[in-house]
Amino acid sequence: MTPFTQEGDLDEPALRELVGWVEQRGVDFHVPCGSNSEAELMTSTERTRVIEIVVEEASVPVLAGTGSPGLRETLEATEAAAAVGADAALVVTPFYFNHDQSTLETYYRAVADAAPLPVYLYSVPGYTDVRLQPETVETLATHDNIVGMKDSSGDVAEFIRLANRTENADFQPVVGSGSVLAQALDAGGSGGVLALANIAPAVCSEIFQLHQEDPEAARELNAGFVELNRAITATYGIAGLKWAMRARGAPAGHVRSPHQPIDEPAKSALESLIADL
Repeated sequence: MTPFTQEGDLDEPALRELVGWVEQRGVDFHVPCGSNSEAELMTSTERTRVIEIVVEEASVPVLAGTGSPGLRETLEATEAAAAVGADAALVVTPFYFNHDQSTLETYYRAVADAAPLPVYLYSVPGYTDVRLQPETVETLATHDNIVGMKDSSGDVAEFIRLANRTENADFQPVVGSGSVLAQALDAGGSGGVLALANIAPAVCSEIFQLHQEDPEAARELNAGFVELNRAITATYGIAGLKWAMRARGAPAGHVRSPHQPIDEPAKSALESLIADL
């Protein structure tokens, strides 16, 4: 998450504190400037500053969101992220205009050819209405500088197809939905980039670790957090997630306009879901 003040300014001290808050609870890497970071509501200068602060505070790798609808903007952002010390780039599919799979493949090859960082593809059709097909990813996975993909479709069958088509490549399929983390690991996934990990990082870490020894127990644990994950994503969104994090003592800050704070019924619903945490 990106903490903002109530006036909508970047809250740098809170961001520094937040890096430590989630890291102390078991995350393996940080992802600044992703979807839940409200990256699309920030200027390019703000994005670079956010990545820089996270790099300064982190003791684990930093996977920085650098994607934009256009190639030039994406490459500029990726170069800026590399300059401030990011370890890899998470590049969302080009959005706004409609592009076919062939165009997406050409775009990602151009990004990977020029990027000074390893590139993770990022498909989040719920936000962009653009979906990278497993067949396209299979082709892109052969590129030396394309090392993985975050799939936020929430479609387990498609994730299985993705993992199957890239299993012979040095490629990391990463799931973007906390509701199906264990199932994605079953399918050969390498891990997750999860909204849930902002509010329950220890739980996400436990699911991941438990899966290595007892996949069934990991699935049972994961199932207990599906309703919470749904609430902080589909139901109440970023505003709900930030409120729930603040209720847990995390320095999540406030949302940036046009997002609006959640109402009292939403707070009550979230309170019941986070009580056990």
